[in-house]
Amino acid sequence: MPYFDAASSAPLHPVARQALQASLDEGWADPARLYKEGRRARLLLDAAREAAAEAVGCRADELVFTTSGTRAVHAGVAGALAGRRRVGRHLIVSSVEHSSVLHAAEVHEADGGTVTQVAVDRAGAVTPQAYAAALRPDTALACLQSANHEVGTVQPVAEVADVCREAGVPLLVDAAQSLGWGPVVGDWSLLTASAHKWGGPSGVGLLVVRKGVRFAPQGPADERESGRAAGFENIPAIVAAAASLRAVQAEAAEEAVRLRELTDRIRARVPEGVGDVEVVGDPVRRLPGIVTFSCLYVDGETLLHELDRSGFSVSSGSSCTSSTLTPSHVLKAMGVLSEGNVRVSLPSGASAEDVERFLQVLPGAVAGVREKLGAPAPETAVRGDSLVVDAVGKLCPIPVIELAKVIGDVPVGGTVRVLADDEAARLDIPAWCAMRGQEYVGEEPADQGSAYVVRRLA
Repeated sequence: MPYFDAASSAPLHPVARQALQASLDEGWADPARLYKEGRRARLLLDAAREAAAEAVGCRADELVFTTSGTRAVHAGVAGALAGRRRVGRHLIVSSVEHSSVLHAAEVHEADGGTVTQVAVDRAGAVTPQAYAAALRPDTALACLQSANHEVGTVQPVAEVADVCREAGVPLLVDAAQSLGWGPVVGDWSLLTASAHKWGGPSGVGLLVVRKGVRFAPQGPADERESGRAAGFENIPAIVAAAASLRAVQAEAAEEAVRLRELTDRIRARVPEGVGDVEVVGDPVRRLPGIVTFSCLYVDGETLLHELDRSGFSVSSGSSCTSSTLTPSHVLKAMGVLSEGNVRVSLPSGASAEDVERFLQVLPGAVAGVREKLGAPAPETAVRGDSLVVDAVGKLCPIPVIELAKVIGDVPVGGTVRVLADDEAARLDIPAWCAMRGQEYVGEEPADQGSAYVVRRLA
């Protein structure tokens, strides 16, 4: 069964498995002890730290191992903010950061700090100018992912780092998605990553704090990992993480060319075979193995189940995959369709044959979901020169389906008012207009939910 969700977690790399098994017998003792078993464990830990630091491009004494990438983010954000508390309590993040960064920002804001979210363009990228505009005299820290986890867009980290450095503000880079492809370029100050993203074992994260960066670890003091990551080190997992990081980086250049050709094929053929599809994310500045697209008139969760039954493991950023029915914050920030969203993230070694079979299966799966949804006949009424569609109480993507059914019933220049109380409609109706060449006039209050006004242009 082809596994196409490597951006969530990559399969264990063969080198990681070998290193894990080899170190289980040698790395079980306490590396802080002076007897031979402890010294042996310390040698393994030190060697893993040296290897990981070389792969990151930092000094070994700047890198500590944490229990996860999320823990590394939380420790890095909290420690950097605390270290620069005298400067101020202003934090800058992009609107498409991983939830671990945004959750850390929420905690900071709840504690009295201030947060600025930098907007992105429709491809999901920030600009250095936007970060420069967000900087203030009281800015303590800025955060920016190296590449987006949902759409693969690579961020201008080096340029943003220069802007922050000139202002004297440290930049924390979440490199979880990109580190397996190579070191993050630029004069960044802090970096975090997670081993399971590059084929290492889960439960190992990296936190790098450059020399000279003011940093105050939060929480009870702990003697391990320079006081920045509490708890007993899982040495076998750490050794496997470092070994696999070096291995995947050594393979990265050749594998990047191969996977990019496969994802380029998906980007080109999905719109041809499916129709009413928007491929999202930057077409050039993106990670090699990720391609994401959104299908109109499709429920993302249902489509994922159909693909799973056909033997393909993919993921979705659509709101319907969440128990809260909240649209993906990444897609929302980009202003693209949140429903019917599919992310294909190819693992190392993914075959062209599997990709070709996916491209053959996908059109039928989408058509089947669209047929099953078969939106009920829309309830419409005419008010003056405006057609009203009552979609109150109907969840994604029904409001958009009903809009699409009636847009041809109004003359060019006429309007359709869609009444809806599903939060996703606030994003999906404007996105539909952008995809279909219609004008989104705006949102108006209604007795229930909101009225979304669309003007027919063609």
